[in-house]
Amino acid sequence: MRIAILTNEYPPHIYGGAGVHVEYLTRALTEVEPGLHTVQVLCFGDQDLQKGNLTVRGIEPDFPLPYQDPRHKKFKETLLRNLIMAGMLEDVDIVHCHTWYTHLAGCLVKQLAGAKLVLTTHSLEPHRPWKREQLGTAYDASTWIERTAYQNADGVVAVSESMKADVHELYKVPFEKIRVIHNGIDLDQYRPTIEPAVLDRYGIDRSRPFVLFVGRITRQKGIIHLVDAIKHLRTDCQVVLCAGAPDTEEIGREMAEHVEKARSEAKTPILWIPKVLPKPEIIALYSQAAVFVCPSVYEPFGIINLEAMACGTPVVASSVGGIKEVVIPERTGLLVPFEPRGEGDPHPHEPKDPDRFAADLAQAIDRLIGDPGLLREMGARSRERVEHFFSWKSVARWTMDFYWDLVQA
Repeated sequence: MRIAILTNEYPPHIYGGAGVHVEYLTRALTEVEPGLHTVQVLCFGDQDLQKGNLTVRGIEPDFPLPYQDPRHKKFKETLLRNLIMAGMLEDVDIVHCHTWYTHLAGCLVKQLAGAKLVLTTHSLEPHRPWKREQLGTAYDASTWIERTAYQNADGVVAVSESMKADVHELYKVPFEKIRVIHNGIDLDQYRPTIEPAVLDRYGIDRSRPFVLFVGRITRQKGIIHLVDAIKHLRTDCQVVLCAGAPDTEEIGREMAEHVEKARSEAKTPILWIPKVLPKPEIIALYSQAAVFVCPSVYEPFGIINLEAMACGTPVVASSVGGIKEVVIPERTGLLVPFEPRGEGDPHPHEPKDPDRFAADLAQAIDRLIGDPGLLREMGARSRERVEHFFSWKSVARWTMDFYWDLVQA
């Protein structure tokens, strides 16, 4: 089979869960009957790689485009890359697109080259209204492109049962076209790794347990709600925020203001590392944290929870979306009740009662940190769950089976 993977993110240019997914899925796909298949990746950037049955080409055109609003610039550049991608592909059986950033190219390749169009649902634009802050009216255009792609797709991979329901409800994709295939994790790379030197490097006190957050500063990840929860903490701990790459200047300023306020109101030390750390350091932080916290207000799957669990760390997370299929309450962590504001509100995914949500986050963290025996037990169960259900080898095999079903239909 000749497989084309279209993606915005690919190493070394990765900033979110979709990029992590594509990196590891692509690697695993090349190992499924490698003599029978070729995998070609087209991505945004300057990548250029040929290794065995894998080819990677980055698309980085230098062509200035006019735009009405500075926020439209990235959208217009995305469309240009999509046109180039569509022109580079022929004689492919499957074109597999990841996020709306490549959906236009996928639709064109389906029509021009006769390939079967597969989309993986990492997130859905109508459920991310905060993107309007970044894109302006281009958000309406990105949503239109996404809707068109789903209405033309031959097959859809949903990363959770929650996303399967959302795709069907939002875009009327028939259930028979949707297959749930969870995200995976590299179990050899993400494993308990104790390196005290990493703690020393960032000024983390080895004598006190620490609560860890890792992620971008974005509305979706709910980091400001975690910051607001710090004043409610009662156990002796410290909070480490590995949080950089704010979506907008506005949310970057908001984050800084909330951290400053939390430092003045709380006794709990707060260490904010405002950058994306190298993977080995992140793994060492996961492994040595007492608790990992994922306070997302919207999460199709939450691959970051798998990373923490693979390192033997229990998770406190919002009870939203795909998180509920990853974290098992009372066994691998705790889920915090979450009631969104709902349709009709300008920010429908924000908590209806943010003060209550922040207090509930703190209560769950306190409960785990206050019970070292429970922490150890949950940490061991977390690693076991990931080993049993979330290997990339299995994910790739299930994905290849889906490809075959579509090609032979």
